[in-house]
Amino acid sequence: MTDKKITRRKALGISAAGLAAAFNADARLAIALSGVDDAELGDAAPFSFDGLQKIAAERAMLPYMPVAVPSPDILHQIDYDQYQRIRYRPEKSIQLEPDGSIPCQLFHLGKYATEPVRMHVVERGVSREVLYSASLFEIPAEHPARQLKSGAGFAGFRIMAKDLKTDWFAAMGASYFRTSGPFDQYGLSARGIAIDTAMPQPEEFPRFSQYWLEGGAQGQPPLIIHALLEGPSITGAYRMTADRLTDARGVHRINLEIDAVLFARKDIARLGVAPFSSMFWYGETSRKQSADWRPEIHDSDGLAVLTGTGERIWRPIANPPRVVTSAFADRDVQGFGLLQRDRDFVHYLDDGVFYERRPSVWVEPMDKWGEGAVHLVEIPTDDETFDNIVAYWAPSEPFRQGDKRRYRYRLSWLDDIPFPQRLGRAIGTWTGMGGRPGHKRPEGVRKFVIDFEGGAFGGLGRDDGVELIVSASRGEVSNVYNHPVVGQHQRWRAFFDIKAEGADPVDLRAFLRRDGDALTETWIYQYFP
Repeated sequence: MTDKKITRRKALGISAAGLAAAFNADARLAIALSGVDDAELGDAAPFSFDGLQKIAAERAMLPYMPVAVPSPDILHQIDYDQYQRIRYRPEKSIQLEPDGSIPCQLFHLGKYATEPVRMHVVERGVSREVLYSASLFEIPAEHPARQLKSGAGFAGFRIMAKDLKTDWFAAMGASYFRTSGPFDQYGLSARGIAIDTAMPQPEEFPRFSQYWLEGGAQGQPPLIIHALLEGPSITGAYRMTADRLTDARGVHRINLEIDAVLFARKDIARLGVAPFSSMFWYGETSRKQSADWRPEIHDSDGLAVLTGTGERIWRPIANPPRVVTSAFADRDVQGFGLLQRDRDFVHYLDDGVFYERRPSVWVEPMDKWGEGAVHLVEIPTDDETFDNIVAYWAPSEPFRQGDKRRYRYRLSWLDDIPFPQRLGRAIGTWTGMGGRPGHKRPEGVRKFVIDFEGGAFGGLGRDDGVELIVSASRGEVSNVYNHPVVGQHQRWRAFFDIKAEGADPVDLRAFLRRDGDALTETWIYQYFP
């Protein structure tokens, strides 16, 4: 038996060769990191991010082999209800830090998660695979999962709070992962990569086929996630360092630094870097579409972009009549993300899923990404069940068979992005009948109302020269005016009407300025007459 007093920090002092020898001499050394038994662990093997990149490069030269689904007949029986009866044993939680601050639990396979992933624990350059065993889970007698063979694999993993009552990071399915964000409420999901999203050909969903988890070195973020990406068109090696910070308000911020090294198996028509998926059914701008009693239903309400030149863009999300892709061309984009700006419970009235608590996500490239565009894909929906919004960076340079690329970026899950005090930001968009109250309303005219808020409006009044600048890709803009909102601190309201014939969308752009300088971010919207 391994000395119970051996800690992870002490183990860090052993050389890689010495640790490998220790594994060979006593296979239970990894128990210093976890509650799993020796029979639930594979043999020791060396591991490094450089080695993972070599594996990804070698596999990119070989034909893609779809993953084998273990015992599909058994997994088909593990439907939603049966899946809920399976529990990972708390005492089997894998402790990636010696103080128990980063416990990990594994997801079981089932009807809706059939493709197995391999899980490994890494310490000081040596890894051991965690092997599937029914002993890791609480499974009722006569449950179909009891027929699954040892070594079948897992559906994914989650990082738990120290008390094991909740989780704050989860990875399951394809290359999806997400966090509980600032208010312990899951919402949108990130992905490792997007391939051919919203293209004429079917979208490809590469998957993380293997994970290697380890605790961080002294002074570093406490969790490091390595992953091998595999798909018909691509392979990749990923290194993600994760940290969860909590401020004085009790609000969390989860920071991931992602290093993705990609290899093209074949030509890729559209590569989507740093993608994430969200849900938008309806909001304040689309009340006429609402079929549910709740005033608004969405995980995110807008796309924010910080361009390479420093312009800030806000694009409210819509539920369009058909699939629409909006591209915001840029060079060396500084940041982009899907945000949930509206944090008012009364605007949702849902005390079950709490949409006002959904996380915002912000991407910051750590290198120059060159020419490309932020893409926003909006898919029609009449329900809140499925994600219908996608955002990602699409580089202009084609990704050809045999090419290698590296993308490094920070991915933050937070309540709101840092925003300069000198600018006002859009906090609400409403639409209604055009024209003026008390007068006959003109046909085919739609009114837009935008509220901006921020320190830029401090001390300004109606007669201080604030201008609303509006442009439209087509149609006639009229009734343009703006004023401070009475009784509201540093809040300004902008109005305009738009009349356009035909069903083609109208691209709208608006901002407030004074003395030639922008007072607000640029509001952009796509209007379907």
